[in-house]
Amino acid sequence: MRRLPAVALVAAALAAPALAQQQEPFEPENYRADNYRAPVPATLAGARVLTTAEAEAIWRAKSGAFVDVLPRPPKPKNLPEGTVWRDAPHRNIPGSVWLPDTGYGSLPPAMDDYFQRGLAHVSGGDKAALLVIYCLADCWMSWNAAKRALAYGYSNIAWYPDGTDGWERAKLPTEEAQPEPRPEQ
Repeated sequence: MRRLPAVALVAAALAAPALAQQQEPFEPENYRADNYRAPVPATLAGARVLTTAEAEAIWRAKSGAFVDVLPRPPKPKNLPEGTVWRDAPHRNIPGSVWLPDTGYGSLPPAMDDYFQRGLAHVSGGDKAALLVIYCLADCWMSWNAAKRALAYGYSNIAWYPDGTDGWERAKLPTEEAQPEPRPEQ
């Protein structure tokens, strides 16, 4: 009878890591379509997942193109007539191309075309070029955008899940960014 409790304890100890892994976000089959600021998976099938140190090494070596997909804040709808609206300044990893609003779960055709043209531009038309896609920490926008780039046929995608937040925590430089011109929605 004394062996049964010991066996139960060993089984519980072995099950604990599996239970913890089940609680982590998993890779959905499709794109995430809501609650974009939430814990992200540790993986993205077909892409390399980067730490801040790895992203920094690529940046310093200039061996990849960095693509920021953070959404652009929308203009408030109820502004009084004549009010001047200015976007808040946006900072990203120096040398990045900012393709805002391209990480949503579904993209209208004009935004899908904008993203495809933007990736073709930063890759020089080479679908094997290294593209580092990021947003902020715990942001599904970058996960969606990296998955979408893979679907477009890009074969060297690196996803940097800590994004600008991780970059700034490491006290690495940022610069003010302007979005690439895009079609009107």
